Amino acid sequence: MSFVVAIDGPAGSGKGTVTELVGNRLGLVNIDTGAMFRCVTLAMLRQNIETSETEKIEKLLEEIKIELVKENQVQKVFLNSEDVSKEIRENAVNNFVSEVSTLKVVRDKLLKLQRQVAEGKDVIMEGRDIGTAVFPNADVKIYLDATPEERARRRVLQNQEKGIASTYEEALENVKTRDKIDSSRSIAPLTRAEDAIYIDSTNMEISEVVDEVCKIIEEKDYAKNEI
Repeated sequence: MSFVVAIDGPAGSGKGTVTELVGNRLGLVNIDTGAMFRCVTLAMLRQNIETSETEKIEKLLEEIKIELVKENQVQKVFLNSEDVSKEIRENAVNNFVSEVSTLKVVRDKLLKLQRQVAEGKDVIMEGRDIGTAVFPNADVKIYLDATPEERARRRVLQNQEKGIASTYEEALENVKTRDKIDSSRSIAPLTRAEDAIYIDSTNMEISEVVDEVCKIIEEKDYAKNEI
C-alpha cells in the first residue's frame, strides 16, 4: 500500500525545492514531474520538432528514456543516459516547456510513466496537476503558491546558483506567460484541487514551508495509521 503526497503550484513557487527537502526528511521518494516534461521539451528542441508534428512526437516518446536518480542527496535527471539536470533548466527549455506540456500525447505518456514510477512506493510528487489529474485520490494534497514577483526573484537566484544567466525582467515575464498557458490549457490545467491545503509562501523562508508541509503530512499519516 503506497502513500502519495501531491504538491501542485505555479512556476517558481518552490515546489521542487520543498518536495526534495520534505522527501529527504520523511523518507519519501521524490518524483519531479516537471523534470519529465522538461526532458521531452529538450528532446524536441534537439530534434527541431514542432508541437504540430504529432507523428514525430509520438515516435520520440516511444524511444525516449527518462531517469530521476539521487546521488549524494542530489537528484539528477538523465535523458537517454545523459545527465541533463542543468540543461533542462536553461532559458531555451523554460520558454518552450509550457507549450509542450499542453500536448495531449505528451501528457498521456507522462501520466502513465508517473503512475508507474510511484506504484507501490511512499512518494511525494510535484507538478501542476498531480492532485487533480495524476493522483486525484492522493493522501495529502498541497497547493503551494507565491506572488509572481516573488517567484521571479526566486527563479533568478536559482538560476544564479546553477550558473544560468537571466534577469529579473526575463524571469517575471516567463513566470506570467507560463501562468497564463498553464491555467488556460484545455487538458489538465493548473488549478487547485478542492481538497488541497493552500500555502502562500511569499513571505516564508524555505525552512518554514518545509516544516509546515512536513507537519501536514505527519498528521495525515498518523491519522491514516490510526484507522
